[in-house]
Amino acid sequence: MTAQRLTNADIHDLTEWRRMLHRRPELSGEEVETARTVAATLKATGPDRILTGLGGHGVAALYDSGQPGPRVLLRCELDGLPIQELSDAEHRSETDGKAHLCGHDGHMAMLAGMARLLGRQRPATGSVVLLFQPAEETGEGAARVVSDPGFDAIRPDYAFAVHNYPGMPLGEVGVVAGPASCASRGMRVRLTGKTAHASLPETGLSPAPALSRLMVEMTGLSEGADLADPAFALVTVCHARLGEPAFGIAPGEAELYVTLRSLTDTRMEALVAAAESLAQDAAGAGLGLSIDYHDIFPACANDAKAAEIVRRAADMLGLSSGPGCLPMRPSEDFGHFGTRACLAFILLGNGTNGPVLHNPDYDFPDDLIGLGCALFAAIVEDVLGS
Repeated sequence: MTAQRLTNADIHDLTEWRRMLHRRPELSGEEVETARTVAATLKATGPDRILTGLGGHGVAALYDSGQPGPRVLLRCELDGLPIQELSDAEHRSETDGKAHLCGHDGHMAMLAGMARLLGRQRPATGSVVLLFQPAEETGEGAARVVSDPGFDAIRPDYAFAVHNYPGMPLGEVGVVAGPASCASRGMRVRLTGKTAHASLPETGLSPAPALSRLMVEMTGLSEGADLADPAFALVTVCHARLGEPAFGIAPGEAELYVTLRSLTDTRMEALVAAAESLAQDAAGAGLGLSIDYHDIFPACANDAKAAEIVRRAADMLGLSSGPGCLPMRPSEDFGHFGTRACLAFILLGNGTNGPVLHNPDYDFPDDLIGLGCALFAAIVEDVLGS
């Protein structure tokens, strides 16, 4: 089941399939057509079972050897981003304001390649699950998949995911034991006072001083110069709104959006408590205060055994491996799969000179389709045999 068994025709087909997906992006929770396309592609490879509707629009295919052994889950993502693509490529997004600018289309192509290989030859023992997960970008998808009753039928012993990563040499494998990506969550703070005529501001209650104070104090919760510090925390002010865009009204309400980020879930708990305390102090006794959270991602930590499997797979393929850009500040909901599985989140370098993820001119490099599939295949062979 090595990468060499992917033929030139396979690579051509997978490249065209990836570009088709790129033209038709769907956002988190809306991946209806993408899921339908994936299910049809998987069905053609003859899996032993296909599950649809997992955690929303998730799709999974099971390839069983018929022999006792572990179950290995390989995961990719279905969703695109709410960003306008800036590209002259023929396969650019056909939907305004939506685009695959994180490479999820390429990750799907890697797993579609694995489906071809597994369809031709099952592993020697155990079974493999190919999971196409919804809603990764919002942090909701993995949690919903894991809590879906249908997931019990495919719950794995090992779980692996590859993410392409700009800034690393093409084909370099990034893997570590321990923290791989940060926990993060979006915190929305709402302050409510009382509007007034702009000529009589003293007759109202403006949240402007509290908002100004919070914009400074929230960022002051950041700690640690880099991810080598286990106490690392980063608070980023992302959006602020005060009152109405009018000259005759003193404001009576405000909103502040901040992103909280930490290396571990335990550190996140302390960071949340500190941020909420600041908000309560700023609101004081006069302003109304409400807080809610969005885009909640757990920290993702790799199991040492799974990380070593990845390193051996890279060595077998002659690929350079090391920590790469791990642990990384961006968040990943893949950590949810580590509750009961031996897990590894892997970076695969896509070059050092291109646009970074989520940039409007980013595009997945098609050369990674074969490399990513080969890495997955080598991992499966290491765990289950060929």
